[in-house]
Amino acid sequence: MASRFRLALPQILTLGFLTIILIGTILLSLPVASKSGHMTSYINAFFTATSATCVTGMTVVNTALHWSLFGKIVILMLVEIGGLGFMTFAVLLFVFMRRKADLTTQLLTQQSLNLESFGNTRSVVFLVVRLSLAIQLLGTILIFVDFYPRYGFLKGLGYSIFHSISAFCNAGFDLYDNSLVRFQNDPYLLFVLTCLIISGSLGFLVWKDILLYRQEHYLSLHTKLALTTYLGLIAISFIVFLLTEANFSSQTHLSLFDRLMNSYFFSVTPRTAGFYTVPLNKISMGGIFFTMILMLIGGTPGSTAGGIKTTTVGILLIRVWATLRGKRDATFWGRRFSNDNVSKSLTMVFLVIVVLSVATLILTFTEKIPKTYGLEYILFDVVSAFGTTGLTLGLTPNLSFIGKLIFAVLMFMGRVGVFTVMYSLLTSKRPEDAFRYPEENVMIG
Repeated sequence: MASRFRLALPQILTLGFLTIILIGTILLSLPVASKSGHMTSYINAFFTATSATCVTGMTVVNTALHWSLFGKIVILMLVEIGGLGFMTFAVLLFVFMRRKADLTTQLLTQQSLNLESFGNTRSVVFLVVRLSLAIQLLGTILIFVDFYPRYGFLKGLGYSIFHSISAFCNAGFDLYDNSLVRFQNDPYLLFVLTCLIISGSLGFLVWKDILLYRQEHYLSLHTKLALTTYLGLIAISFIVFLLTEANFSSQTHLSLFDRLMNSYFFSVTPRTAGFYTVPLNKISMGGIFFTMILMLIGGTPGSTAGGIKTTTVGILLIRVWATLRGKRDATFWGRRFSNDNVSKSLTMVFLVIVVLSVATLILTFTEKIPKTYGLEYILFDVVSAFGTTGLTLGLTPNLSFIGKLIFAVLMFMGRVGVFTVMYSLLTSKRPEDAFRYPEENVMIG
């Protein structure tokens, strides 16, 4: 009987994230978590805990004004756990207890970090933790150089730690009422933050390949595709924002260099970080549309970022290009992508389109759209939630109860993964089919 109730690995992974969110909800709802000393409503605590664990940065209450020091620490802990993956901490717990992680734990860690095999799970987990802590510590020091003259030692250190963790984990939480608008003429800070964002969203396996390249002189196809797509998107985004925003010419007090720096910042942060230096209501409609594309793409698999991922987009672009040229195989750097890769990429994009469409349709009934906006008012925030970005045109702080639940589901699916959530709900216990039906073609296009 017991075997009948055994959960599949995706189900355990999903329940693990839900458990973290539940614990965070309870802690954030306590009176000690708010500055006022009053309990935070469960729905707002749940929304914030989900946003932090899913490293999204969407808020229904002002982070700086509403939460106490305890509340902010809880949010940071949820961001760290969500960014690195709770299974990473589970393996560390086994190590500290001097116990060997069982097969289930290793398999879950493999799935959580997008590893191809679990033979080196422990070494990869230690690499992830050491690298993450080192980058966040360095980020804290570099930000502190800028914040110390502004805020003094204690406040400057606290703000530096908070924003370093938030940037590296691509969470987008900040301690200001208008994100980083006040720093739009501080190129040093913007550059440091973009470095942290890129470090977190590149993916731990990419960093592993880069760090070991001098010894092994080898980069995996995953790393080559991820780097090519990632850097290509930054370059294209920089050019697009220069064209659509005219170097943010509305910000007349910025120098030419500062305008270029803000364009670069916008080419990096919308992918999942959620910071902004220019109010979104001053961005052109073309810029808003392109930002939605960037939010949907997200970062690299196995990173702190969300979205459909850069490798998915890269595979589909290469497959489309090969098809248009009459090629049978989609190839890159002398390697051929498997049909399984292409099939999963197509399935991923289709599922995401369905999920976002259904969510948008429901929200058109439950939420009010201001007269100055159209459907983009809802669609932008929906894509932002799924991409775990955290940017908003104004809908998120005014969500209804149903809207908050829908956004929580979107953030959860964006962080844990559409496939993982779907497998958790739809996984069949039946063995794989022992036969295949005859093949037949249908007309396409």
